[in-house]
Amino acid sequence: MIEKHFKNLEEQIEILKYKGMKINDEKFAKRILLRENYFFLNGYRHLFLISNENRRFKEGTTFEEMYSLFLFDRSFRNVLFKYLLVIENNLKSIISYQLSRKYGYKEKDYLKEKNFTPLPEKRAQINDLLKKMKRQIRVNGSQHTATQHYVSNYGYVPLWILVKVLSFGIVSELYQILKVEDQKEVAAVYNINREEFAVYLPILANYRNLCAHEDILYENKTQKAIEDTIYHQLLKIPKKDEEYIQGKYDLFALVIIMKQLLQFEEFKNMTLELENVIETLNYNLHTIKIDEVLKRMGFPLNWKNLANIEKEECDNDEK
Repeated sequence: MIEKHFKNLEEQIEILKYKGMKINDEKFAKRILLRENYFFLNGYRHLFLISNENRRFKEGTTFEEMYSLFLFDRSFRNVLFKYLLVIENNLKSIISYQLSRKYGYKEKDYLKEKNFTPLPEKRAQINDLLKKMKRQIRVNGSQHTATQHYVSNYGYVPLWILVKVLSFGIVSELYQILKVEDQKEVAAVYNINREEFAVYLPILANYRNLCAHEDILYENKTQKAIEDTIYHQLLKIPKKDEEYIQGKYDLFALVIIMKQLLQFEEFKNMTLELENVIETLNYNLHTIKIDEVLKRMGFPLNWKNLANIEKEECDNDEK
C-alpha cells in the first residue's frame, strides 16, 4: 500500500505549479489552502485537467479559477440546503398529521407494530426503526425543549413533536414501512404516486446530508435514477437509447424532485438564487466555459424554464 506523506503549504503550492497551474498570488493561495484543505480544493480540479490520461492542468488555469468553482459549489449547496430543509419540515408535518389522525398522538399508540406494513420481509426493519424512534424519545425527553415539555407536563411525546428530532433519513425510512394506504395519503399531498415518492425520499435524505457536510455537490450522482417526468418532456431534454440524458441520476434530477415538492413561489425563488450563483461563476471562469459545469451537473441549457411551468400545464400535457 502506498503511503501518503504530509505536505506543507509550500510543497502543496509546488505540486500545483508542477502540474501546470498558474499561482498569481502565493500568499493568497497558502491562506486558502490552510483554511479550506488542499485535499478538498483539489477535488475540483477535474474540469481543468487536459484529459483523464494527461493529468496536467489546461494552459492558463489559475488557482483563483479553481477556487471559484469551489466557492460556486459551496454557494449552490447552501441554496439547495435551505430549500431541502423546507421540504424536510413539510414532510415531517404531513406524515405526523396523517399518522396522528389515524393512529393517535401518544407514542404508545402511534408506535404500535400493527400500524405499519404487514409484509414479513419488513418486520426486522419495522422493529429496528421503532427502537430508534423510542430511543429518540428517551434521549430528547430531557434534552430537547419541546419533548421535555410534553414529557414533564403530559407524560407523552406526540408524533408532531417527535418528528422535529428525527433525522431526514429516519423519516424517509418511516415512509418505507408505512401501510400502502398511508403511503398513498402522504404522497397524494404532493400529487405524486407512492412508488415514485418512495424513490425520491432516500435521494432527498442523501443530498440533505451531503449539503450539511460540505461534500462535493455539483457532479454528485444519485444512487438510483428517477422515473421520467412531465418536466423532462416539457423541457425537451434529448434522449439517447430511449433514455433522457439529463435529469435522471444527476444533480438536475434532485432539482426536478424539488420542483414537485416545493410550492410554486418557493421553487421560483430557489431558481433565482441558483441563477445568481451560476452567473457569478460564469464571470470568474476563463479556462473552461460555464456550459461544461452545467453539463457535469446534468443541467440542460434551458433549466431555468422549469421554474415557470405551472401545475396546470403539466396536467394538460398528461391528458
